[in-house]
Amino acid sequence: MKVFITQSNYIPWKGYFDAINMADVFVLYDDMQYTKGDWRNRNRIKTSNGTQWLTIPIQVSGKFLQKICDTDVDKQFWRKKHWQCIKHNYLKTPFFSEYGSLFETLYLSDTEDSLSRINYRFLRAVSEILNIKTEFKWSDEFELKGDKTEKLVNICKNLNATQYISGPSARNYLNETLFEENGIEVVWMDYTGYPEYPQQFGPFDHAVSILDLLFNVGPAAPSFMKSFTS
Repeated sequence: MKVFITQSNYIPWKGYFDAINMADVFVLYDDMQYTKGDWRNRNRIKTSNGTQWLTIPIQVSGKFLQKICDTDVDKQFWRKKHWQCIKHNYLKTPFFSEYGSLFETLYLSDTEDSLSRINYRFLRAVSEILNIKTEFKWSDEFELKGDKTEKLVNICKNLNATQYISGPSARNYLNETLFEENGIEVVWMDYTGYPEYPQQFGPFDHAVSILDLLFNVGPAAPSFMKSFTS
């Protein structure tokens, strides 16, 4: 039983979906504090003028300690703005016609205010395109006690996990020994060595939204990822 636990991100890059695909269960850990200027509400796409941030505006006034799961967007104008930017820059890609209507619906036919739920809907849509079969759960389905590592271990134990998949940045705080003491192996993601794919607009950039990969190579997207070919 492999488990991946992390915060929800907005239209994240391919590495995020590789980690989801590697797991049997993916837990959206949105009981954590919302952090401004992070990946929860923004990501990058390629444009003719270089990479551009797409940022969902968030209600932050008087809510500086709010959890991600309690974070709401500030109005709905961002939806049309983001979609117009995506459409303008990816309209001529080989597979925009195949996926464009799906994402247009997600942007323009939804009025969800919860950042977590917005992220979830995009994550599920992309996972379905990639044929990812991983089960999704929320962290509030579990009893969270202790420090950062203890909370993660408790979730894993509740799911009878034998492996915990973690991003490399967690090496700064994760107590790997605690996992080992509970019979859980920590598997560290390696985000290096991704193959390049046909991409628009100047020098190749791996660190952009998964939308870039989907619109450019379509059904071949998994062949440019790691967990689908290993």
